[in-house]
Amino acid sequence: MQITFIGHSSFLLDDGQHRVVIDPFIEGNPKAGLTLDQVKARQPQTVLISHAHGDHWGNALDLAAGGASIIGTAEIAGYAQKQGAANALPSNIGGTVRQPWGSVYFTPAWHSSSFPDGTYGGMPTGMVIEFGGKRLYFAGDTSLFSDMQLIGDRGLDLAFLPIGDNYTMGPEEAGRALDLLRPRDVIPMHYGTFPVLTGDPQVFAREAEQRGVKVHLLQPGETLDY
Repeated sequence: MQITFIGHSSFLLDDGQHRVVIDPFIEGNPKAGLTLDQVKARQPQTVLISHAHGDHWGNALDLAAGGASIIGTAEIAGYAQKQGAANALPSNIGGTVRQPWGSVYFTPAWHSSSFPDGTYGGMPTGMVIEFGGKRLYFAGDTSLFSDMQLIGDRGLDLAFLPIGDNYTMGPEEAGRALDLLRPRDVIPMHYGTFPVLTGDPQVFAREAEQRGVKVHLLQPGETLDY
């Protein structure tokens, strides 16, 4: 499996047959490592949305216009359908959506959620994603919360954790999240894109290494063979 860091909290997963984009904030992202046209050229079949904020919803509708399905909460899928996305699949926290590439199970996330036009976006979520023979946890935007231990009980290969602080966990709290989640590997995200996101990835890397978790510090546009 290849994991390409588009930038901010946006990733492209590719197992050689299927391509899934998570939280496609591309246009308007000052540190995007791929253009929207480059992502479209990969022909993703699915877009997973953790919550409705503009830096996560991003270019979901543009990718849907190219044939990708949008999967998110009932509010996110309903909004997408009203905006013309024919193939939007609603789910919610505790639910699993199964697809030809694997599955996505929605978890809680402690945050807020509204679309750029002010429409309520439902509960924010994290996601446990089965893809490429691996179990991935994408935390979305969240604080540390004790039920991460239950997510970790599923047995995680890789976690994607926000570390930027101000709107989400900072690097130290994200380190404590590793104690609960217990992944083998971790990728930090949601830092450095805007001045207010001051979380230091080197601080987080030390937190992860102290816990025996391998950290992958990806630059926008970089691809990890996993």
